[in-house]
Amino acid sequence: MEYILIFISAIFVNNIVLSQFLGICPFLGVSKKVETALGMSMAVAFVMTIATIVTFLLQKFVLDAFGLEYLQTITFILVIASLVQMVEIVLKKVSPSLYQALGVFLPLITTNCAILGVAILVIQKDYNLLMGVVYAISTAIGFGLALILFAGLREQMSLVKIPEGMKGTPIALVVAGLLAMAFMGFSGVV
Repeated sequence: MEYILIFISAIFVNNIVLSQFLGICPFLGVSKKVETALGMSMAVAFVMTIATIVTFLLQKFVLDAFGLEYLQTITFILVIASLVQMVEIVLKKVSPSLYQALGVFLPLITTNCAILGVAILVIQKDYNLLMGVVYAISTAIGFGLALILFAGLREQMSLVKIPEGMKGTPIALVVAGLLAMAFMGFSGVV
């Protein structure tokens, strides 16, 4: 039952983007097309899940074992950067069009605070490895859901007449706020 609560909570109630405000850069930057948002969501999901597993094991078996907890952030950043490089190489070979579409935002996964935030939150919440993996996967799903919904809304906004002063970033921020308020409706669920 606890795993189901973690799953639902991370996707809807404590959505990493709309509730905790982590990962805003790709949320605003890659959300102009649903196709690009889907690709970014999958890349972030992969990196977030693998990074959580690797950082958990490093924390428990290296940093905690040798009293090096103060190196947590730098260690986690190095792990995430390495994983992003791996994803970048694979995407370049497997899907050059998606690689081109993601452009500069793919290397930005390295500095995506959502991935680092999840890795640190798993340790702070004292989850075991399985709980951490469930939390990472569900957080990635929540990130992807928010990103894809927002991209769909932005595509629809491109079809309507928007006042000149609200075009671009202003209307995007208003829509993001409304989406965050919609997700607040889930707060009574868990």
